Amino acid sequence: MAQMAEKFLLSRLSRTGFLILIAIAAFAVIQRETLTAITAIVAAALVLSGNTFHPGRSRQPWPAIHRLLFAALLSLLATSLWTGPWSLTHWLYVAPLVGFALLPVTWAAAITALCAVLAMSATHWSAGLPERHQMLSALLLTVMLSGLLVFLREYKSRQLAPLRRTDELTQAASREYLTADLHKEIQRGEREGTDMSVIMIGLDTHLSDSDPDADIRSILPRIGRYLHSQLRDFDTYYRVADLQFLIILPGIPTAEAASLAETIRKGLRTLLASHQLHLTVSAGIAGLNIGDDADSLQQSAANALRRAQQQGGDRAQSYSTWTHTSPPPRTEGPAL
Repeated sequence: MAQMAEKFLLSRLSRTGFLILIAIAAFAVIQRETLTAITAIVAAALVLSGNTFHPGRSRQPWPAIHRLLFAALLSLLATSLWTGPWSLTHWLYVAPLVGFALLPVTWAAAITALCAVLAMSATHWSAGLPERHQMLSALLLTVMLSGLLVFLREYKSRQLAPLRRTDELTQAASREYLTADLHKEIQRGEREGTDMSVIMIGLDTHLSDSDPDADIRSILPRIGRYLHSQLRDFDTYYRVADLQFLIILPGIPTAEAASLAETIRKGLRTLLASHQLHLTVSAGIAGLNIGDDADSLQQSAANALRRAQQQGGDRAQSYSTWTHTSPPPRTEGPAL
């Protein structure tokens, strides 16, 4: 619930910021301040391309566009340090926060340091205007506060990491725990001499582009609840991709897992049809074999799912049924 409230608040703030930036751009056009207008438009586009403005912005090419717009905004702000308007350089205050939000910590720190050096250089070569020295002091203070906020964010993430076991949209277990959990189940199966299988379920979205992305996302909670209803208490399922799930089935051989996958696949197809989504569902099944580890078992299920979708989708495919080929027939030599 707290995460949903946080996303709601950030969404409202991003939309408000977008409207304010558009208003600044319009006012700058009226005042014939070209650089200010261009900078405000780029900043508005930066807000518009963020995933806080719309959840779909988290997929490519939006992240690349987001970083490109951030680079353009930094270039415009650096230009204003020498050409003016001087009031525009105060926007550098938000550059560290935006950088740490978009980029890895190393890159963000390097860009922040570069902005500080450029600001100090511009101040050094500019005579008069004591406001510039005040701006530099405020910029350095902002950098320090940004560093403190980033530290607190990382500390909070590490403290809360053990509690984030489930995906809030589908209630599936988090993908970050999949490899470790699967490794434990493999060790248990080998120790106790029991079977184990995994199923990878995927929606065949590539076969039908007529359904809007928003409609598919809206039904993901129901898909999660359906998967939960079909599994035993000690089975686990994980959201491994946007529209793909992996199920771990301890103690179940491949044949039984294939039967369960077919049941789940048909049930999901009926669920999608009841919401006017004309999509099919495919499944890939892989059983634990000698020498398998967590990565190879996941890859086997993924390959089986890919094979099922390459064959037209709407089917379940076991990994062993097409990777193991029968040996060539023996040829009898001539009778002596």
